[in-house]
Amino acid sequence: MAHPIQQSPADPDWDINLIRNYDVAGPRYTSYPTANLFNESFTAEDYVKLAEGEQSNISPMSLYVHVPFCRDICYYCACNKIVTRKHHLVRQYLDALSLEMELRGALHSHRPVSQLHLGGGTPTYLKEAELTELMHHLSTHFRLSDKETREYSIEIDPRTVTEDTIALLKGLGFNRISMGIQDFDPLVQQSINRTQSPAMVAGLVQNIRDHHFTSLSFDLIYGLPNQSVTSFKHTVDRVIEMSPDRIALYNYAHLPSLFSNQRAIDRQTLPSADTKLAILEYVGRRLIDAGYDYIGMDHFVRPGDELEIARQNNRLQRNFQGYSTCLATDLIGLGPSAISQFGDSFSQNAKDLDPWSEVIEQGKLPIIRGLQVTEEDKLRKHVIMSLACQLTLDIAATEQQFGIDFNQHFAESLASMGDFERDGLVEITPRHINVSKRGRLLLRNICMSFDQYIQAGRGQGPGRFSRTI
Repeated sequence: MAHPIQQSPADPDWDINLIRNYDVAGPRYTSYPTANLFNESFTAEDYVKLAEGEQSNISPMSLYVHVPFCRDICYYCACNKIVTRKHHLVRQYLDALSLEMELRGALHSHRPVSQLHLGGGTPTYLKEAELTELMHHLSTHFRLSDKETREYSIEIDPRTVTEDTIALLKGLGFNRISMGIQDFDPLVQQSINRTQSPAMVAGLVQNIRDHHFTSLSFDLIYGLPNQSVTSFKHTVDRVIEMSPDRIALYNYAHLPSLFSNQRAIDRQTLPSADTKLAILEYVGRRLIDAGYDYIGMDHFVRPGDELEIARQNNRLQRNFQGYSTCLATDLIGLGPSAISQFGDSFSQNAKDLDPWSEVIEQGKLPIIRGLQVTEEDKLRKHVIMSLACQLTLDIAATEQQFGIDFNQHFAESLASMGDFERDGLVEITPRHINVSKRGRLLLRNICMSFDQYIQAGRGQGPGRFSRTI
């Protein structure tokens, strides 16, 4: 049963004229430094050396498993995927994945796994026996938690699951589900090659509630072909009726030069920039009126949600799955293209199935690029993530932790924030930088002021990042 929502006292100011002035391309800051800066100088050997030096670390960690398969192509999608009806490829994937788990488990199995996420692609592309096999291998090579506080989540495509699938997922230990909705309008669905009726989704939602999953999240996208404020109103009304615990509202980035499937979208059918902003304003106000709290960077949650509580307790964090509670700071990625955030390093697996599996079969980790973070990276990550997650930065505490004079060290950054301060997005005092309610809409822009790589013009090429709004 859905829980009642009360009006949040912390509603942002949806000033569209202001947003328009700041609508530039920029990172989502799921990491710092951002993934476009990874390079081949960081190797699997570097990763192993770091892991072997961390054997005394028994703190909880997170696991991410990338399942790359999809039955059908969604034209808007920018994920790493294999669209195929050739199910035998799953056998190659599962065999290699088991070997990768064995290799990673030899380095990390002494640490409990408090967070687990299966993403894709479409994790529910796997048959029920294959999902069971995957979880069996994970439990063999890692210390999976059975605590009530664990966060074990899976992304599902509503078109690929039944009531039996939901029951299986619950039995396998998952307690959170993320569901791709995007838009309920029939014309928009036809334009993106993803048809799923509200009635079908509502039935699944009820089934998920009946099985007592801790949390249900919906993903929505604005800026899709043939989308308008009027058409999206119906989608938002249906979503509010279904009452998910969390809603992620993403801006569609049309980058056909990077994602060939997006070439199937007629650019002429895409809404104008003004229409996109009008959709954003409507959806934002409508969700706030329905009682959701906007926590920033695309995410709305119910009051009392774990993410909101984590922010209040200074435990909110961002990683490659977006916002999460700080149950674990290290994230180990498994599968093609998966990214790991371990210690003072980032690393990424080979993107395609064959190269990824071939390296694993040789008994090696399939890491092809990464990054060893510097002391300056750590400092700037602290600043950026504090602003993005806690909406405030304690300047004095930062100076003490990193041994710097903040005003001197970040003179260029502070100078670039003059417009933010004048427009009421931030408040800068001698001891704090505070993000205002209206500033939450432009968190990415605010964080960019402290990104040394953005300031230096590194890794910014055309189409590198989506628009911030």
